[in-house]
Amino acid sequence: MKLLCIGDVVASSGCNFLREKLPTLKRTLGIDIVICNGENSADGNGILPTSADFLFASGVDVITLGNHSFRRREIYPYLEDNEFIIRPANYPKGTTPGRGVCILDCTRYTLAVVNLMGNVFNPAPLNCPFYTVDDILKDIKADVIVVDIHAEATSEKRSLGFYLDGRVSAVFGTHTHVQTADAQVLPKGTGYITDAGMTGPKDSVLGINPEITVTSFRDKLPIRFEPLRGECMMDCVLFEIDEKTGRAISAEAMSIR
Repeated sequence: MKLLCIGDVVASSGCNFLREKLPTLKRTLGIDIVICNGENSADGNGILPTSADFLFASGVDVITLGNHSFRRREIYPYLEDNEFIIRPANYPKGTTPGRGVCILDCTRYTLAVVNLMGNVFNPAPLNCPFYTVDDILKDIKADVIVVDIHAEATSEKRSLGFYLDGRVSAVFGTHTHVQTADAQVLPKGTGYITDAGMTGPKDSVLGINPEITVTSFRDKLPIRFEPLRGECMMDCVLFEIDEKTGRAISAEAMSIR
């Protein structure tokens, strides 16, 4: 099977570009399943039911989230009602809307998607992602298992990749919005990339107008961040996975312009 994992989609410009490029990409590459991180898909940060619906209608099968999962309260009921949008599983149990795992019946095989968030440089650390994924894997019955680790530190993401090597089919990182140059199949057969990148304006800083981010760093004063409009890109990684063994065959980073 071929699995496409798309980096953080930023604002309406990123959503529109994904819709423009994804259908053709799916046809030409024979992609079976599409996962994308949509926690920044709403204009002004976070995710809304309208932006989630837009991504699903554009050909996305599963939406993962991250530290902005709950920025917009309008998404709370949606997280409860739609099993194909998931937030990090290491948020507290019982008090957090939504779920951290979803399972798709793909006829020939079952696919589980797990969403985790890292703790390094996180101002509000969650439950340990390593222990959390251990607990999840005890209960999952799926032929293919994919993990989105939404984290700041490359060391934490790569450590989790090696920790899960041979136990899951693929691990892809999100959050930093910059695609890394380490797409690979790890020694025990898990596909991996530290960060899939970003879907949004290419001449931006994490999707934001550079003039605004420069002013923020230079002047040290509060400033409203606004998404940049302009030419976009869609960063992603394509994993080919043997659904019979659950092992990755290849991992290829791509940036669609």
